[in-house]
Amino acid sequence: MNLSGGNQQKAILGRWLSEEMKVILLDEPTRGIDVGAKHEIYNVIYALAASGVAVVFASSDLPEVLGVADRIVVMREGEVAGELLHDDANEQQALSLAMPKVSQAVA
Repeated sequence: MNLSGGNQQKAILGRWLSEEMKVILLDEPTRGIDVGAKHEIYNVIYALAASGVAVVFASSDLPEVLGVADRIVVMREGEVAGELLHDDANEQQALSLAMPKVSQAVA
């Protein structure tokens, strides 16, 4: 039986949810799935967080991160470039942290 990308993601997540956990790491949990499946996964993430589970959510989809995360840690070249809180975060701030700093040449 072949499952769609969204159903594969939900099946994997469902299997892990049967375990008692304090922390769950989700790496690109909604990559390549349809909008409906994304919302189902977001609802699971919100329910986990509400129950006291720490959810670490890694995603390259910036609008998704801004919409889901309480705290955003931006990485640049393998190191932490900065941290933003949900209420203060926007795309411009996140991108400015993610982009390499351009040094100005002095003539």
